[in-house]
Amino acid sequence: MSASKITISTIVSADNQKVWDYYTQPEHITKWNFADQSWHCPTATNDLKVGGRYIARMEAKDGSFGFDFESVYTEINSGKNFTYEFGGRYAKVEFKEANGQTEVIVSFDPETENSTELQQKGWQAILDNFKKYVETN
Repeated sequence: MSASKITISTIVSADNQKVWDYYTQPEHITKWNFADQSWHCPTATNDLKVGGRYIARMEAKDGSFGFDFESVYTEINSGKNFTYEFGGRYAKVEFKEANGQTEVIVSFDPETENSTELQQKGWQAILDNFKKYVETN
């Protein structure tokens, strides 16, 4: 793909271990993994190892649309970063702690159906939802 990666980030007011756990554990993923309050993530599974699968069901609360986001891990450095492949595209998630806060940086290959701006806004909205969840739980 000729397009550059899209990068989003946020700084979470929590230590690295909590941020890593809340980002990777299914019981937490289902609480934050959606871009808009009209959507939800009713189920998630996460086999956090190289070759392991991550599957999150994302759907509109009114039942009008839904899909499974599936990926396979290609690299994992526990507590620091991981890379996964999804549909021929790749994403990397990094966790950098400083002064009791953790920066989460996500870089991903864009798809070709939606604009770069729309993809960036959607993924950022999910990451913002993650930040809010971690900081209030």
